[in-house]
Amino acid sequence: MPEPFVAYLRVYEPLSSIDSPLRERLAATLEQGALEPTVAATREQDQWLRTQVTAPPKLLPGEAADGTAEHSGDVLTLDPESVPSGPAATVGPGPLVCPLDLRGRSAAALVGFLGAAEVPLRSAVVSLPVEKAKNQASAVVSELAENAVHVLSSTWTVPLPWFVLVDPAERVTEDEDGKRRVCWRVAMADARRRVARAHTVARDSIGDGGPTKILRETGRWLERFHPHSAVELDYGGLVQMMSRSDLDADTSAEDVHAIIDAMESGDNVEVGERYEALRDFWSEFAAHERYN
Repeated sequence: MPEPFVAYLRVYEPLSSIDSPLRERLAATLEQGALEPTVAATREQDQWLRTQVTAPPKLLPGEAADGTAEHSGDVLTLDPESVPSGPAATVGPGPLVCPLDLRGRSAAALVGFLGAAEVPLRSAVVSLPVEKAKNQASAVVSELAENAVHVLSSTWTVPLPWFVLVDPAERVTEDEDGKRRVCWRVAMADARRRVARAHTVARDSIGDGGPTKILRETGRWLERFHPHSAVELDYGGLVQMMSRSDLDADTSAEDVHAIIDAMESGDNVEVGERYEALRDFWSEFAAHERYN
């Protein structure tokens, strides 16, 4: 069974910066062994399916039968030494941890789904009455007001504004035991600086909508975490659709950074050419959503 076709933007915070009692629970989880990023998506999928086969079914993964939160014990970890950083950026101390926050992320996704899906599809997917499910999921989302989720995800493609955060030259490609992984890691201070500049340039060039709005929201999300955190852009399950030649031809990060530079200098021809290259590259993979 293939891994879900999902890409991720993750934040890893210093464990010491996380408030109790979550810090102690995460520390205990690390002693037992953190989750590997290459199996995180499958693990999340498994947890969701388990909610549907319990009796009675649960609405969300990571919660008890009465709807209260349960600590899932799923956390990713990162060594600060593996994170490239600029001279003004600090990462750590370690360990850096990324809780999967599956219950909150699932609730937010469910609220969006219930608001957009057609009635027959909603009824087929959700075991509870739709309005009750929406109210329960919305209540969980409201709990996130004080604590942002550590993971953003995107199905079938990577939102192009995410590439603003990373250094194109720092891409990491791993291929071990048949498991391929493509990711970038960046210090929080560098990510915030890049997204702030890109937002200003995009706003002045194309206004407040579209990519500019994504950049603004991403910047606000990053501000909610410890300044010595690390950020990771991970292609996740999307690499299953990519051949080695696809990865060799992938200049997405370079193209996005070039677009920001061209916007700043007023070079509309460069902007158009780079955007066309990005559209051509990613449209092939995004088209798979229609087939599914």
